[in-house]
Amino acid sequence: MGFPSNGSSQDKPYKFLIYGRTGWIGGLLGKLCEAQGIEYVYGSGRLENRSSLESDLDTVNPTHVFNAAGVTGRPNVDWCESHKVETIRTNVVGTLTLADVCLEKGLILINYATGCIFEYDSGHPLGSGIGFKEEDTPNFIGSFYSKTKAMVEELLKNYDNVCTLRVRMPISADLTNPRNFITKITRYEKVVDIPNSMTILDELLPISLEMAKRNLTGIWNFTNPGVVSHNEILEMYRDYIDPSFTWKNFNLEEQAKVIVAPRSNNELDASKLKKEFPEMKSIKESLIENVFKPNRKTPVA
Repeated sequence: MGFPSNGSSQDKPYKFLIYGRTGWIGGLLGKLCEAQGIEYVYGSGRLENRSSLESDLDTVNPTHVFNAAGVTGRPNVDWCESHKVETIRTNVVGTLTLADVCLEKGLILINYATGCIFEYDSGHPLGSGIGFKEEDTPNFIGSFYSKTKAMVEELLKNYDNVCTLRVRMPISADLTNPRNFITKITRYEKVVDIPNSMTILDELLPISLEMAKRNLTGIWNFTNPGVVSHNEILEMYRDYIDPSFTWKNFNLEEQAKVIVAPRSNNELDASKLKKEFPEMKSIKESLIENVFKPNRKTPVA
């Protein structure tokens, strides 16, 4: 293979080719590269168009490729239920094509995937602290979006050049961004209250760049260690941002009446990532340090 062994680094300067320029994570990756002085280019090819990807790779000649493109649906994953072919075209055909083209060129692909392919079960009960590991088989196919993501993850296991990052309920310090999990739940009329693993992008996206530099591959649960519930986040929001903020809860049965597809709730075991990056903060610690303290509007007690 042309790509270096797991965990090794290289001598020549980095040049990152990023897909997903118009997306949230893709946009943040470009800003991170600028801040770190890493040369980067956004891919212009369509993921499902193999020759356009080959042209990008030939023109750019990158050291690493990042895939932050994909269909999550607008305004949410319910869109995928009625746009199944479009979802398959990007999330399955496109992702596999990019991985395959990168393999032919001997390049590592950092693929921003999802951890919304699991749900609490008898072996991983809610509140038990037993999280799903990287090698566990997905058990949640309640939404078509999650079904396509589980399919493509299974197929990508055969590609030794792919680093699959299972992102969940992404959060950033930009509380104006409608894709931000915190922004979403502050705008909902009612919210469920279930502990979940989540990804603080401000902390973990820089880690993903470092993973590329280390040429790490395989599947990684890409979440901060531990879980946090909707109510715990909204309590932080009230304490740090808006003391007058109130919210209403409802249960999963009531939620099911207002959404098309069920949603995934789970805890992912982040110990593999924590072992590689011991400085990584727990989810509640990271929320306070990276999101709420920088945005604090309430007086410091």
